[in-house]
Amino acid sequence: MEGVVTQNHIDEINHKLNIILEEIELQREHRRMMEDLKDDLYRVGKDLYETAIVELEEVHDQLNTGDILHLGKKLLRNVNTLSKVFDQMESTRDFLRDISPLVRESILDLMKKLDEFDRKGYFQFTKELQKAADNVVTSFTSDDVKHLADNIVTILNTIKNLTQPDVLHAINNAVSVYKNIDLKVDEKVSLFSLLKELNSPEARRGLAVGLKFLKNLASLEENQNQLIKTKNN
Repeated sequence: MEGVVTQNHIDEINHKLNIILEEIELQREHRRMMEDLKDDLYRVGKDLYETAIVELEEVHDQLNTGDILHLGKKLLRNVNTLSKVFDQMESTRDFLRDISPLVRESILDLMKKLDEFDRKGYFQFTKELQKAADNVVTSFTSDDVKHLADNIVTILNTIKNLTQPDVLHAINNAVSVYKNIDLKVDEKVSLFSLLKELNSPEARRGLAVGLKFLKNLASLEENQNQLIKTKNN
């Protein structure tokens, strides 16, 4: 019985020794890793130092220790300002990231619309309008443009009157009659045949309309001349 207790005690001691040995091995491994890290950091630091020496050697004539110290103090005094600048940059970055899909979608819509305009011929139409404008510019002098500016009101009023429905209807009727009328006249037209034509109701109405038109035109011309004389006086 006593032998069994002694063996258990020995086993327990061996177990504890194994734990201690494992811990010692871990500590040894950790120390080895730290030494390797220290060696690596030493080599990196040495390389950085040597590189800094070489780089600073190129600018040592322009570099002043006081300037570096002044820059360091200035950076420390403006830490809050730099922090705000960085915050704004982050906000701008977030804004650009959020708006990028919208901008991309807008560009795609614009490209589609431009393609639609191109297929419908808008660009070709604009090109031809430019040619027309070039022809107008090369065909008229500056005096012509000046006269146009002086009479633009009269021209616009004339166009306005021409676009009235009754005037357009009358012009359309005149054009239709001109297209359908036979302009070939027999060379042997007698005075009697002309008088016979004048005796028709249509001819009499046409002459009445023509006379009324000429009468009103003369009256309007007289009124305009009278108005011009009054302005000149």
